[in-house]
Amino acid sequence: MKDLNSDWPNERFFHYFLEIAKIPHGSGNTKGIADYLVNFANERGLFCIRDTSDNVLIRKSASEGYENSPGVIIQGHTDMVAVKTSDSKKDLTRDGIDVYADGDFLRADGTSLGGDDGIAVAYALALLEDNTIKHPTIEALFTSDEEIGLLGAAAFDKSVLTGRILLNVDSDDEGIFTAGCAGGVRTDSTLKVTRTKAPIHGKKYKLTVSGLLGGHSGVEIDRGRANAIKVGFEILAALGDTYVAEAAGGVADNAIPTDFFAKFITYTEGAEDIALTLSKEIKERYKESDPNISIELKNEEFDTPPCDRESSEKIVKLGCGAPYGITAMNPHIEGLVETSSNCGIVRLADEEFTLCVSVRSSKSEEKRALAERIKNTANSVGAEYSERGDYPGWAYKSESALRDTACRVYREMYGKEAKVVTIHAGLECGLFSDAIEGLDCISFGPDNYDIHTTDEHLSISSSVRVFEFIKRVLEELK
Repeated sequence: MKDLNSDWPNERFFHYFLEIAKIPHGSGNTKGIADYLVNFANERGLFCIRDTSDNVLIRKSASEGYENSPGVIIQGHTDMVAVKTSDSKKDLTRDGIDVYADGDFLRADGTSLGGDDGIAVAYALALLEDNTIKHPTIEALFTSDEEIGLLGAAAFDKSVLTGRILLNVDSDDEGIFTAGCAGGVRTDSTLKVTRTKAPIHGKKYKLTVSGLLGGHSGVEIDRGRANAIKVGFEILAALGDTYVAEAAGGVADNAIPTDFFAKFITYTEGAEDIALTLSKEIKERYKESDPNISIELKNEEFDTPPCDRESSEKIVKLGCGAPYGITAMNPHIEGLVETSSNCGIVRLADEEFTLCVSVRSSKSEEKRALAERIKNTANSVGAEYSERGDYPGWAYKSESALRDTACRVYREMYGKEAKVVTIHAGLECGLFSDAIEGLDCISFGPDNYDIHTTDEHLSISSSVRVFEFIKRVLEELK
């Protein structure tokens, strides 16, 4: 692995990025990185709080001359969407990420990189360690399980925060400052299934959908990319008389699924021809957004007892009925998605089939309406419906001293104007601004591409520029 510190000796945060990469920290598996953060604070004598959700707060006193300045919260999340290529041998619950430099980019070998949001963690640690930086009181807040519903931020006791300025480092385009975002909720539909004991004498098949681009369901939902789960169930529905034995697709609610498979038995004559014809239509439909989509139906023996006909019909109905894509565009801001959903995960276990859908909207009433639509679909097949990770949107403020300062600093440093936007993706800023009266916040970050995928790559030069920008903003907040 290339030693980044030998090439960029003055950028300590690269060291911390590599250290973080060694620690498995997929969503739901953040204990290890929380341990690391607590040890970091203890070794340096910094005030530290860790809660039962593995959120960690590290506080550093203001530098000389900044004692009376408003405190600054520097915030990012510790979890990542941990995905890997089909041929990767890594166990991402136990193995770290192999990071390497490729020109101006950091990449990972066979997995997602975790730049979302490892770069925020690395920045914060470098800032906490450096005693030459001029700054107000810094509260570095590392939240857990952002990628599965902002769970850590929702659970964190915000009353312990003294800062009233929030720098959220969880955006992916340098020079773009986010000042508002959509709210969201995760929905889970769980269907009890019955496996048939009687022999089924139809043909056995395995259906595989792969090669899709995927992406972040808030950032890339407007690009018309195919959803592997929806493609798979479209084909299963077309085949008709099927008995489903196995099915799985997707890795996270908020990642557009790139892979899906199902094993089933069917009595339908000409199943291969039906699937082939439909596959051609699907590939034509997505030839621009997903040029490498692969759909394969082949005979394959398996021993897993299939679900009975009734359960199989309900599985297919639930999979087909799960909404995916844009429901409404914002009527006032050109190009901004207002409401959408992503069918993110399906799993068929021994006795139940589960479907997880992420819903987003900048309007709470539309978020509720779309969630109710999913609930009605679940109820129609007798599935249990539940919700988790419900979080508020973050309303744009017409006046923001922080935003004005950030825009001025960026213009002075780099000779161009920053762009201020609101986005469809969810950010933790909504939870903090909803709980802390008068909180002034923006979200920003370096250029990071294809997040939540194995093609994720983080710009090295952009990361350096954004770190210098943060230091200058802290100096200006006097």
